Amino acid sequence: MQGMLSSQKPHTPRREYRMSDPHLPGDPPIPLLLRRSAQAKRISLRISQLDGRVTLTMPKRLAEREALDFARSKEAWIRKHLDARGDDVLVGVGAELPLGGRAYTVQSGSGRRVQISADGIFVPGPPERAGKRLSAHLKELARDRLAGASDDYAALLGRSYARLSLRDTRSRWGSCTSDGGLMYSWRLIMAPPEVLDYVAAHEVAHLAQMNHSPAFWAEVTKIYGDYAAPRNWLRANGSTLHRYKF
Repeated sequence: MQGMLSSQKPHTPRREYRMSDPHLPGDPPIPLLLRRSAQAKRISLRISQLDGRVTLTMPKRLAEREALDFARSKEAWIRKHLDARGDDVLVGVGAELPLGGRAYTVQSGSGRRVQISADGIFVPGPPERAGKRLSAHLKELARDRLAGASDDYAALLGRSYARLSLRDTRSRWGSCTSDGGLMYSWRLIMAPPEVLDYVAAHEVAHLAQMNHSPAFWAEVTKIYGDYAAPRNWLRANGSTLHRYKF
């Protein structure tokens, strides 16, 4: 999801004003990404809920100063949306991380493998490598869970899939190709189990219906059941899973 505002009328081109590092001053300062577009008729402002990036898109011939003035006039709106998003979390020892919808504290561990218990997530090895080692372990867990769910729903549907892959996608949680390939975001392992299961059922249902017609949603309901709650969870909370940086 993204926040968006736009100016209400086109601006008259003026002498261009350049800044080497455009930003809104304050505590903290807010970096701005400026983009020019030949199609843009007015200034627009977007805030990515995935990474907190603030993008100003402006007409190709518009002076940069006008875009920055527009951003300054909307500073309260920008900070409100960024505060609602929350800060990024650098995953390492001491960080709190969701897994299966529960919060765990990452701690230093012993032995050779990552261990997960009610007391936390224990990552062996040098603390500075805890994030990378943990992300590799979470991808293994995600593959196992998503493969199991996909197998179960494919059996219920009476269809088979050709392959399964994981990615760190930003725009979608899963996809299904016309030749039966399933793709999922590995970050689903951090979501509640019913959310992961819903996404698996959704993509498997595409093996029968490569669309989002009423017939497709009937297939989802047949193999999963009432999907409203996990679908709403993803819409409301899915972007927060991208806050965790490994």
